[in-house]
Amino acid sequence: MTAFSALIADTGLEVNDLQADSFFAARPVRVRDVTALPEGMRRIAHALTEHPETVLQVLVETAVEICGADSSAISLEKEDRTEDAYYHWVAVAGRYSGMYNAVFPHYPTGCSICLERGRPQHVRASKRYFDLLGITAPPVTDGLMFPWQTDEARGTFYILAHEREAAFDRDDLHMLEILADFAATGVRQIRQQKLLLERAGLLAQAAMANQLAHNINNPLQGLTNILYLAAEGHYGDSARVVGRDALSDLGRLCALVRELLSLPRQKAR
Repeated sequence: MTAFSALIADTGLEVNDLQADSFFAARPVRVRDVTALPEGMRRIAHALTEHPETVLQVLVETAVEICGADSSAISLEKEDRTEDAYYHWVAVAGRYSGMYNAVFPHYPTGCSICLERGRPQHVRASKRYFDLLGITAPPVTDGLMFPWQTDEARGTFYILAHEREAAFDRDDLHMLEILADFAATGVRQIRQQKLLLERAGLLAQAAMANQLAHNINNPLQGLTNILYLAAEGHYGDSARVVGRDALSDLGRLCALVRELLSLPRQKAR
């Protein structure tokens, strides 16, 4: 028995490596709507180029349609992950739509097993599994999951059935592999877009800070000159005049400094 098998024992979760699953390989391939695939890929390509922030949701919706799944989901490892909050469902379609933004622990989950093995897996999950997680959801009677990874992140892509015990075949697995690649591309593009926006924000703030620095320099120079002349005795007994001029410039400086301090702080890079 492997460590993973021992880990998921008595949890209601069953995850089998499809590479060695002869029963799945023997399933007959069902007849499909030949127009569903090209139309689905067209929608995905459009989302990827025109609205990349929606591509993950388009992917799971397309998976439900093309593969005849009851639900589909994309998981992502959380950046601030802990053992109890490790995976984040960032896109969900079908009967599991209400689980959008759901967070799952590191173990026991199909995500961890799939990513550790690095290959597509067959998954089933009974009511006991969801009870252990404290989640109310229909059981998974037949499901496929595929790992995906970018330089910055990784996760899994699911298609699930909740009543049928042999809902998917090897053509669905092939389609899921293609969609998983799209998922990785979508996450990469979304993160790059976010980085560009952050950089644009930083450039704008740098320009503002530069302008403020120039504005600060003028009263600072004037204040320096006044105090220098006073120290050299050029004002004689007119200390009140010197004080008024100095306070005026100091007030301008304080206002500009407060403006600088109001700029959003950026993390060190």
